[in-house]
Order: sequence, then C-alpha cells, then structure tokens
Amino acid sequence: MADNVDLGKCFEIINNLTTEAGRLIVHNNETRQDFVCKSGDIDLVTQTDQDVEKLIMNGIRHHFPSHKFIGEEESSTDAGVKKLTDEPTWIIDPVDGTMNFVHAFPHSCISVGLKVNKVTEMAIIYNPMLEQRFTARRGQGAFYNGRRIQASGQKELSKALVTSEFGTTRDEQKMKVVNENFANMAKKVHGLRVLGSAALNMAMVALGAADANYEFGIHAWDVCAGDLIVREAGGVVIDPAGGEFDIMSRRVLAAATPQLAQELSKELTQFYPQPRDD
Repeated sequence: MADNVDLGKCFEIINNLTTEAGRLIVHNNETRQDFVCKSGDIDLVTQTDQDVEKLIMNGIRHHFPSHKFIGEEESSTDAGVKKLTDEPTWIIDPVDGTMNFVHAFPHSCISVGLKVNKVTEMAIIYNPMLEQRFTARRGQGAFYNGRRIQASGQKELSKALVTSEFGTTRDEQKMKVVNENFANMAKKVHGLRVLGSAALNMAMVALGAADANYEFGIHAWDVCAGDLIVREAGGVVIDPAGGEFDIMSRRVLAAATPQLAQELSKELTQFYPQPRDD
C-alpha cells in the first residue's frame, strides 16, 4: 500500500544508490563521451544515462519490488511517460545535463524524487564531479552536503540572478520564444545564467546562489527533485504564467519569493510544449 512506505529506509537507499551511480558518472566523465540523438535535435543519450538509470532502478526494485518508476530513458523507450498514480513512484533523471556530460563539462547531476499519493516526499540532486549533493524530505528542510540551505529572499527582478536554458530542441517556434525571453530578461534582471542542467538550476535557487529559474520544455524527471528542494529551502515553484505548478506541464518557474515569481511570470512570453508528460 502507498501509505506504509518506510520513508527513512527509502531515503537511505536512494542516497547510497546515487553515490554508487555517481562513481560511474565520474569515471565516464573523464573523457568526452559517445552519444546518440534521441529525436533528431540535440536531445542526447549516452550509455551512461542508461547504465545509471538501470543501476538506480534495479537497486530500488531489490528493496521495494512494488514501487513504480517514471524515468527519462525508461519513459522514452517504453511507449512514453507513465501516468502518475498514488503508488510510490520514483521519478528519475539519470544524467541531467547530458550535453555538459558528453563534453566533460563537470556540471551534470543525478536527479531523483519519490512521490507517494502524488506528493513528493524526498528529493536528491547529486553532481558527483563536484561533490554537490542537494537533498530534501518533505517538511524537514533542504540541505547542501548536509548543511541546511535557504533561498535568497530576493523580491526584485532588477536585483535577481536568473537561470534558464536554450533547451534540447531547435523547434523554430520554441526558439523564437526562448530568444525573446532572453532578450527581455537581459534588460530586466541583474544577471542571466545558462548552466546546462535544469535540476542544478533549481538547486541554485534553493542554495540562494540564483534568485529564480524558468524553463519551457523540461520534463517531470528534470524538475521533480528540484521542486521539493526549492520549496523546502523556503522558495516557491509555480507555473510560468503565474498559476499553480503542474509537474506534467513541461513548464516551471522557481523563485526565492512569491513576489519575485509573480514579477518574473508577468515578463515572460509563454510557451506550452506538446505533448505534455501525461
């Protein structure tokens, strides 16, 4: 049953599995990687993505045979993303920032969230190259390498350092919106950063290093962990148009404060990626 999940055990096991998977990533990140394009764009997948996902999923299945998964590589090969149910469901991105990874640019991570009754209970974002581990459990705060972290509290867009991405598609309509938003943001914000990992961008908001992050075209596995970590650090996660965050919408806006989130949302040209994740 979804209700008798031993969350302490789940957290311990996923911490150990991400450490083990991290060693595999670090070993493979020492040289530039071979990759294939998943969709004819620049959405890349490497053998490491598949190996890491398998390692984590098999490790979880060993302890919790009935748990469900929504994983980037699993979902892309197995007739699309699974619908989210009330069952305990692990949402996994084995290597978020694959473009960075194939270039041996040390800014990629494993991103894992566990949902029970559709509520995210725990999250880990782990960049093994730089030993950056962000964790959160619902109601227990957010942590960076074991130290409690807090969002910046910034309320003004003009003073905000904002992260976003060009994304993994070169779809003309999407690129037009992306470029329009970058051009507008460049005039309105303190600074813009494009770091190449959706999950780490959200982790930076939780850390207080960035003040906000927005992106169109991400997937549930990019943002599940980041959503909880940002909220547990005192930040907010909403839909980029200003409404409630919908993990399956492929749209996200995270910010240090509700005021900053709303101010940023008013400045964005909106884009609604299709298909949704559900």
